Amino acid sequence: MIEAVNWDNTTSDFAKIFWDQNTKQFWLDTEIPISKDKKTWEELSDIEQDVYMKVLGGLTLLDTEQGGVGMPLISMHVQDLQEKAVLTFMAAMEQVHAKSYSTIFTTLASKQKIEQVFEWVKHDKWLQDKSRLIESYYKNITDEYSLAQAMIASVFLESYMFYSGFFYPLLLAGQGKLKNSGEIISLIIRDESIHGVFVGLLYQKLISKFSAEQSEKLRNFSIELLNKLYEIECRYTEEIYDILNLSSDVKKFIRYNANKALMNLGYEPHFANEEINSVVLNGLSTETRTHDFFSQKGNGYAKIKVEPLKDEDFEFIYSLTKK
Repeated sequence: MIEAVNWDNTTSDFAKIFWDQNTKQFWLDTEIPISKDKKTWEELSDIEQDVYMKVLGGLTLLDTEQGGVGMPLISMHVQDLQEKAVLTFMAAMEQVHAKSYSTIFTTLASKQKIEQVFEWVKHDKWLQDKSRLIESYYKNITDEYSLAQAMIASVFLESYMFYSGFFYPLLLAGQGKLKNSGEIISLIIRDESIHGVFVGLLYQKLISKFSAEQSEKLRNFSIELLNKLYEIECRYTEEIYDILNLSSDVKKFIRYNANKALMNLGYEPHFANEEINSVVLNGLSTETRTHDFFSQKGNGYAKIKVEPLKDEDFEFIYSLTKK
């Protein structure tokens, strides 16, 4: 028997609120005036332009993987139809993200440089290694335990692996450079933030029925995978950012977001607290460009109708994480 999703009958504790938040945040790349960045782009050095295009190329690959492989395969194995619908919507937004980077490329760079970046994406060892590792768990879902592993991989991708790529656009935007392209990055970060929270809650719901032994094995697996990805991410960061002397700051940012990914899964942070580059951190936490779950669209997005936050909003999300 094939069922139809019935949104009038609540089957999930949290699917409806994530559906509502995703649709409130809906945006398209064509609504952001990237052309205003052209003058600033031309003032960047060749090295700065190369780093910017490479990090966006890497982000494009990860979004393509998440939208075309990760979210769809996880969705196929999630039983609740409302939760499945939210995952499907999120998969579509991952494709919007991937297209958005191309919109930035097309507006700012030559066709030759764009083709060179996509060729680099196909052959970069560290970028391909982390993509293949994440994808291996998506394609190995055979039961609830392997589904849980895939959810861990998904949360790491959304809440952890993207952030080496986000660092440089946030840094430049915080310095008043490529601000409209930075607005797209801010919108993408808002999406990835709630994607990581949602899949993390699905994971916690799934493992609540596992044995203590299985749960402990998955916790150990999450730390092992996090460390394996961290080693790859460090090499990738050095390859990209050494030329700008930014690798140390980027690695701190990666560790910061690795801890956030673990918290989305219901686990304690793994890395020690560190001081993060204030310009980049400010790009995640200002009133108009916030990393909070209940954030709205950015200050450059004219269509948004702002609704004030209420205390009960945060009480609700807090209660979800404690279930």
